[in-house]
Amino acid sequence: MTRSIMPARHDGSPCRRAPWRCKTPAVASLVKRLVAISVCWAAVAGPAAAQISLTPPAAATSKPGGTSTRQHAAKPAPKPAPAAPKPAPASPAAATPDDPRVDLAYGAYQRGHFVEALRIATQRANDKGDIKAMTLLGELYGNGLGTVRDDAKAALWYKAAADRGDREAMFALAMFRIRGRGGPADKNEGAKLLAASAKLGNPAAAYNLGLLYLEGQTFPQDLARATELFRQAADAGSPEAQYALATFYKEGRGVEKNLTEAARLLKAAALADNVDAEVEYAIALFNGSGTPRDVPAAVQLLWRASRQGNAVAQNRLARVLLFGMGAPQDKVEGAKWHIVAKAGGDGDVQLDKEVEKLTPEEQAKAEAQARHWLHKDTTAAKANGP
Repeated sequence: MTRSIMPARHDGSPCRRAPWRCKTPAVASLVKRLVAISVCWAAVAGPAAAQISLTPPAAATSKPGGTSTRQHAAKPAPKPAPAAPKPAPASPAAATPDDPRVDLAYGAYQRGHFVEALRIATQRANDKGDIKAMTLLGELYGNGLGTVRDDAKAALWYKAAADRGDREAMFALAMFRIRGRGGPADKNEGAKLLAASAKLGNPAAAYNLGLLYLEGQTFPQDLARATELFRQAADAGSPEAQYALATFYKEGRGVEKNLTEAARLLKAAALADNVDAEVEYAIALFNGSGTPRDVPAAVQLLWRASRQGNAVAQNRLARVLLFGMGAPQDKVEGAKWHIVAKAGGDGDVQLDKEVEKLTPEEQAKAEAQARHWLHKDTTAAKANGP
């Protein structure tokens, strides 16, 4: 019988599926992660379990608490995009701080000259009523760049810019209100600000508003509305929204089931370095689900996601290497990735048994390599901060 590297999880652990597929507090935990992000454009994607073709033994030992394709025990740091609002780039022409042709404050921000950016933005905001300068001041105060972090001042500057119609400030202020930064938490006001920003074409706001409709607490749960917002953000290039919408198409939730469209969206998100999408697109490629089967490309994506610390990818890569499916068999390397995946919360009884078949020397070598990887991964996580 042909093995699959993509065993479905049916181990009895609670709600081993994507948060929006579960009528449990998992949805709330998704939104908690959403609002815990900084206001610097790092929107958090809701995790989704990989769709796979065969089931493993019922006694699988992976940790309970969700089948996110994200690693749980050693979650890699998100890849933040530049945190600042998006004023026009600086012109090469010589200019003064009050020159309307250029944005010297943002230019200083881009170069990492935060004190200078703060000085110029303050002058422009106070003297010229410059809306983009106000938004930039919110960013600087909110992240303690060039000054001591001051959430109250950040919220005031964001509000000043939002009241004047800046969609980036609306989004940033929405996240402040939802999280309770710079004042009491007010999820309803945050949702209104997200809606206003999304209406002005902000894809991050559309995506996060979609999550609130998916959660069903601030608003009644509305999959159709969530789908509409995810599509708006996905069409604007948001990889998180592309990934979420792909999950809907795979399951037929809020849209008609369409594996081809799901694979297309997963591919787009994977190309934008969304790690969860890389894993699920690899699985689609390996199984030929909604896309022509391409095992070498699938294995390449598994390597890529594994090196970024994704436990599910590490588990699937371990299967590829231990069984020699789609890549040359390398039992020691496969055992190493199995150990690393287990440390990240993705255990696998079948692979435990395969590793037990190795010689003591092979097991010792795999364990040593896994310890080295885990130490390196932990050290990198500490260097990147919380």
